[in-house]
Amino acid sequence: MPESTTPVTPGNVLQRRDWIAGLENGLDVIGCFDADHDRLTASEVGQRCGLTRTAARRYLLTLQHLGFVASDGRLYWLTPRVLRLGQAYLESARLPRLVQPYLQRVTAGTQENAYVSVLDGQDVVFIARNGSNRVMNIGYVLGARVKAEVTAAGLLLLAMRDPLWLEQWLASHELSSYTPYTINSKERLKLELARVRHQGWALSEQQLDLNSRGIAVPLRDRNGQVQAALSVTMPMGHESADDALARVLGVLTETAQAMRQLV
Repeated sequence: MPESTTPVTPGNVLQRRDWIAGLENGLDVIGCFDADHDRLTASEVGQRCGLTRTAARRYLLTLQHLGFVASDGRLYWLTPRVLRLGQAYLESARLPRLVQPYLQRVTAGTQENAYVSVLDGQDVVFIARNGSNRVMNIGYVLGARVKAEVTAAGLLLLAMRDPLWLEQWLASHELSSYTPYTINSKERLKLELARVRHQGWALSEQQLDLNSRGIAVPLRDRNGQVQAALSVTMPMGHESADDALARVLGVLTETAQAMRQLV
């Protein structure tokens, strides 16, 4: 079931009179489709969103009328028009546009895919990406959402959060295994996050994919607050973790420091 939404504005609880429940429900209906639930009936949408079948059907029919959903009369699925929502962010948000020259610097210095990502609920979202022709066909696509704990960027962003927030996040989050190396114990994850917080960077190997390694550092604003993660991904290959860190960590750290005035 999609994660429930808390109606807040920056720094303030949204007043109930300003809250539009229909908009929340419509977005929940869009969000209930994923890789494991790509085609759903109105009843299944209702179950996943906490709506009656009748209400879910009305939202689906409205979204179908607007072009965001298609149907064969029984099953419903999303259309490419949904991509407009994400594209609107990428085109209007300031950070993804400003970081591109710096990501190019990372790619030139490491010959690996470079990313800027942010934490959103249970996931890390990759909002900017750059890579050479050699490596653009591997790694994460722009806009990809991945469980935070199985990526270097996600581990970094989790580790840098307030300890109380992190405890609440861990208590409400279920860990899954994707490879034999995935950290699927909350105690082990706590230890790993403590290590990341202490050292100031994150290394993730074979957590989501047996052939994938990631390294991430924090992107801080002028006040020193972590706002995003700067990371690279690479195939495991024949390079050791120590050699990979020696090759890319300095480039990431120097670039993150240069980007501090942007965040």
